[in-house]
Amino acid sequence: MKNIIFIILIFPFVGATQNTFIPDDAFEQELINLGIDDVLNDSVFTSAIDTVVYLYIPDLGISDLTGIENFSSLTELFCYDNQIVSLDLSSNGNLFEVNCSNNQLISLSVKNGNPSGLWYFTAVDNPSLLCVEVDNISLANYSWQIDNTAVFSTNCSVSSLVELQSKRKITKIIDFYGREVVDVHYNSLYFYIYSDGSIQKSIYLK
Repeated sequence: MKNIIFIILIFPFVGATQNTFIPDDAFEQELINLGIDDVLNDSVFTSAIDTVVYLYIPDLGISDLTGIENFSSLTELFCYDNQIVSLDLSSNGNLFEVNCSNNQLISLSVKNGNPSGLWYFTAVDNPSLLCVEVDNISLANYSWQIDNTAVFSTNCSVSSLVELQSKRKITKIIDFYGREVVDVHYNSLYFYIYSDGSIQKSIYLK
């Protein structure tokens, strides 16, 4: 009787796990606190963040939100009272609410292809922010809040911004009832009308 020999070949299974770069330790530490990450190593599994819908991370000393682009399901981002310098939300097409006020922003893009989906947006108290990149300037001017020193534009390149700032001047300020005003007061809503036809809504809170 012949002996039959079975040879089993075992091939190691190699899984390609994607990681997202998170260079800011304060940001990654909060992801650990939230149970999204488990070790402080400047990265997180992309599969752990691409289903996150709500991110509430104010006043944590965060200066860099690199990695936020892979939070592809994110609808609400509250990152106010940090030291964030640059924020690119152009890959976050599901955003519904954003509050990035009181940071150190000099660069901000919410040009994500879905401007009407962003119901609430405020980026006030960022004195060095001169331009916010958006898909729809008219909608942004009507609904979103930024400092009076900043503008909405579809192109926030340096050359475009210089040209925009040189042409754009405030022609008048009106209140909620359409009356022209000279002095603005706290806890009031005003509309700034510019020479290029754009309108910016501002609320002064005391």
